[in-house]
Amino acid sequence: MQDIWAEVERGCHEIIPSDPFRERLELAGRSGERLVIKAGFDPTAPDLHLGHTVLLNKMRLFQDLGHDVVFLIGDFTGRIGDPTGKNVTRQPLDEAQVAANAATYEAQIYKVLDPARTRVVLNSSWLNQLSSADMIKLAATHTVARMLERDDFHKRYHANQPIAIHEFLYPLIQGYDSVALNADLELGGTDQKFNLLMGRHLQQVYGQAPQAVLTMPLLEGLDGVQKMSKSLDNYIGIDEPPNEQYGKLMSISDELMWRYFELLSFKPVAQIEAYRAEVAEGANPRDLKYRLADEIVARFHGAGAAQAAHQAFVARFSQGAVPEDVALQELAVSDNGLQTAALLSAVGLTQSNGEGMRLIKQGAVRVDGQRIEDPAAVFNAGGEHLIQVGKRRIARVRLTEGS
Repeated sequence: MQDIWAEVERGCHEIIPSDPFRERLELAGRSGERLVIKAGFDPTAPDLHLGHTVLLNKMRLFQDLGHDVVFLIGDFTGRIGDPTGKNVTRQPLDEAQVAANAATYEAQIYKVLDPARTRVVLNSSWLNQLSSADMIKLAATHTVARMLERDDFHKRYHANQPIAIHEFLYPLIQGYDSVALNADLELGGTDQKFNLLMGRHLQQVYGQAPQAVLTMPLLEGLDGVQKMSKSLDNYIGIDEPPNEQYGKLMSISDELMWRYFELLSFKPVAQIEAYRAEVAEGANPRDLKYRLADEIVARFHGAGAAQAAHQAFVARFSQGAVPEDVALQELAVSDNGLQTAALLSAVGLTQSNGEGMRLIKQGAVRVDGQRIEDPAAVFNAGGEHLIQVGKRRIARVRLTEGS
């Protein structure tokens, strides 16, 4: 059980309460009881990305341990809009958008989860049944003062920014999902802690044993700074073509690579520590990044596609296309990032922004193997990039935070 618990804890930010849940898990393992393991996803975007798989991977672990894994699609809560982390009221989605996104999620999760052992539920199936009286009873279980303890609500209140009443209802409704499912454990990102603990509170109010809560860190996107998000264009979609996935994974910084190994790789912790030792002894981090990209692309597209993507990447950047001795430059960029033309000039590939704009329009500029067609494309701190202008002008650059 010690090895199993080490896998449960791997990458976790927090387990509440830790020791009691470990004892419950051990008891279930001996008795054959199937615990109800829940994670909810609001279908607010049409595709899943690697950031979502941090939770899916942990769900797969509990699935492999024989427990009842519930993938909850928040089609009801998605229409409200989760205010977590937002400094303004989030616009709710309409029913058609939510339904379309939910269908996409259900098709994509089986790239990680076992379809034969996954229970997919829609929270509208019970939340649509709540009467007005039921909703008032639910609202009466918490106080405004407690709601304002939540960090984002607290900041907005003291900044005199509006908070709509329906936003206070969101944590209550998410928490009620745990009551409806009688969940034993709920998984979520660190930004969801308040909502997850609400589930524990409501289960006690409704006479159930409170669930445990397991939070996972938010995976940084390609920029290494902001959490992975499609809206920030720093994401790797799990349905993206193999070559695109591979190129994006190879573009992350050496430091971010270890974060991805920790949260995305299925390799044992001891193996990852051995990789760290190899780099400390002088191994090229790029070679370890190959192993990471091989593993991730194979997971979503198969070993053959991963091998082909690897070979295509090597052919583009190693076999004569890109000299191995291209020096790595470091360039400090502001919080607003750097547009492509300015980046070309800053690393010495062009004489001016105007020349860079002209070359972009001609289709002569590639970054990490992808042709840049948008002159307004912005690159942010945290990434490491291979930049090519035509066939002969090449630069490697690591973007760091600065003024």
